[in-house]
Amino acid sequence: MSDTPPSEKPSEDRLDSWKAIAAYLGRDVTTVQRWEKRETMPVHRHVHDKRGSVYALAPELDAWLQSRRRGLPDEGLADEKDEKQQVPEAPVEAEPDHGPGPTLRARRWLALAVVGVLGLLAVAYVISRSRTPNAAQPKIRSLAVLPLKNLSGDPAQEYLSDGMTDALIDRLSRMHNLRVISRTSVMRFKNPQLSVPEIARTLNVDAIVEGSVLRQDNRIRVTAQLIRGATDEHFWSETYDRELRDVLNVQSELAQSIAEKVQVTATGEEHQRLTAARSVAPEVYESYLKGQFAYNKSNSRAGEEESIGYFKHAIEMDPTFAPAYVGLAAAFDDLGTVTIGAPPEETRAKALSAVRKALELEPDLVDAHLTLARLRQEQWHWAEAEAEYRRALELSPNNADAHAALASWLLCQGRTDEALAWARRGRELDPLVVSGADIGWILFGSRRYAEAIREMRSALAVQPDDASSLLYIGFALIANNQSGDAIPVLEKSIAISHGSPAAVGVLIRAYAHAGRRGDALRLLAELQKRKSAGYVPAAAFVNAYLGLGENEQAFAWLERAYKEHSSIMLFLKVHPYFDPIRADPRFVDLLRRTGLE
Repeated sequence: MSDTPPSEKPSEDRLDSWKAIAAYLGRDVTTVQRWEKRETMPVHRHVHDKRGSVYALAPELDAWLQSRRRGLPDEGLADEKDEKQQVPEAPVEAEPDHGPGPTLRARRWLALAVVGVLGLLAVAYVISRSRTPNAAQPKIRSLAVLPLKNLSGDPAQEYLSDGMTDALIDRLSRMHNLRVISRTSVMRFKNPQLSVPEIARTLNVDAIVEGSVLRQDNRIRVTAQLIRGATDEHFWSETYDRELRDVLNVQSELAQSIAEKVQVTATGEEHQRLTAARSVAPEVYESYLKGQFAYNKSNSRAGEEESIGYFKHAIEMDPTFAPAYVGLAAAFDDLGTVTIGAPPEETRAKALSAVRKALELEPDLVDAHLTLARLRQEQWHWAEAEAEYRRALELSPNNADAHAALASWLLCQGRTDEALAWARRGRELDPLVVSGADIGWILFGSRRYAEAIREMRSALAVQPDDASSLLYIGFALIANNQSGDAIPVLEKSIAISHGSPAAVGVLIRAYAHAGRRGDALRLLAELQKRKSAGYVPAAAFVNAYLGLGENEQAFAWLERAYKEHSSIMLFLKVHPYFDPIRADPRFVDLLRRTGLE
């Protein structure tokens, strides 16, 4: 019996064999099979009790053909030519006029005998496989959800396929005995040049989920399939065709199906969270997804403010939709960092209000707990922050982001060895989300500068234009007496981040330590001029004056940083740049007032 549920039975849009697919496309079977293998033509597979079957959906094939023709207008003709060249017709042998003789009859009997033997062998194989269905298949303990393909043909619809990818990752990562790779890592394979086994090896996972999203007016069609990473074997696929307002139900059904197919054992609480779903108005969900899309690609104040606008619009339309509050809180929190440079006293209160509302509506949202933990940590409520990090790990024990966040909390406490262990465990869970920059920052706080630089360079090898990684390695190079090497790195970070004041403050230190005091003072004057025109984080001046050796000025700006709850205050206990003033009673008092002593 087919795995297809009653609501998904074949329709006039469904082509239920290679022959039907080939006829629809006007090609032979060999050509369309090659297209499916080489060009990810959307063909789906059902695995029945004793055999497999394929099918395709006409609207998906139409959308795929349109996108293919835009990129390769002559490919169909080329494929036909290739096919004729690769499979030449066999020559026909002339037969005598007097009818089949003994030799021909013998050949026919021999052919029939071979077919019979092969048939018996095939039956025996199927029977043996049915008796021991999983004998040769290792249990799936980890998987990655590759970015779902946008089959609409409209790049403006990318937010929908990305949002569905994020939602599926979030639901599956709630399982305690299934390691699920994070969004940060899988988005690097949005247009992969690697095969499925190569991607699986890179991410160190047992299985891959891939699929597509097609929207037509207020309907959405989501297709997904499971593939074994080691063998490239497709062992499950399904298509969900629903109203857009039921998209959260689709996410729930899809996550449940995948969990069942990989034979994950869920606790009662996990199963309840996995199956939880509700209806949401299409316009609410769209506004939320657009906010997420803007937030994920943002590296500037303008981008964060764009995402805030979308989240607020979703909340105005549906004040009970918790994920929109989480997105709003995260965007407000990022807006107040020293990298972007909005006044934190204006943003953190809004972030805290939003995330508390999200948890009031849905107490088990992992991202909400992580955001609340980060906000409480930034306001030096250390015990509450730790409790929220631990709760996030209870809800999602294999969450690499939660491991990295707890590692940061431990670093602030001066527990550097524990911090390093948690961060490295996070990297084992997800080798790309916990980067060399994260581990390098802990090593920097441990005074292990050479190791820190190596880790940070490994991060830059993967993402050479990441402004934060460039800033971090600038810190470490200066501490390792390589200020001359730090200067071009920091200048690049400033250019990429559109003049980040945090990076400017560290560059002033680099100039001063490299013997270029004149350049340092010139840049400091520019920073002061910027402050007269608008807000500049106090941390930028703290780093600048400490680098110039003007400790009295540094203390004056440390007081301002204290009033701002600047993020530089989180690292008072471990930051090497504070070493020259640690014995000063004013610094000891700062440690006490921030709860770090």
